[in-house]
Amino acid sequence: MFCFPTDENNPKGVCQMDLLQRISVDQNICHGKACIKGTRIPVSVILDNLAEGMSYAEVLASYPSLKKEDLKAALAYAALIAREERYISIIREGE
Repeated sequence: MFCFPTDENNPKGVCQMDLLQRISVDQNICHGKACIKGTRIPVSVILDNLAEGMSYAEVLASYPSLKKEDLKAALAYAALIAREERYISIIREGE
């Protein structure tokens, strides 16, 4: 289990399992895609924004209902998925 380090907003640190409780998968919300609990904001949208170079502050400004812990939860979820046994090729054959 991974724990994020402590900081001024989180003096005890936050563990991955705690963060994953912020993620919800419900077939009736966003077609069953992983979302931040209580929102219709898919984890993939948060990850796309961070991958494009947006800072936490920029993502939070774009989605005011989110908290910093929600962004950390999205990253924790991505880390969990990346540890799965099956991988998707991102390079097409012949390229």
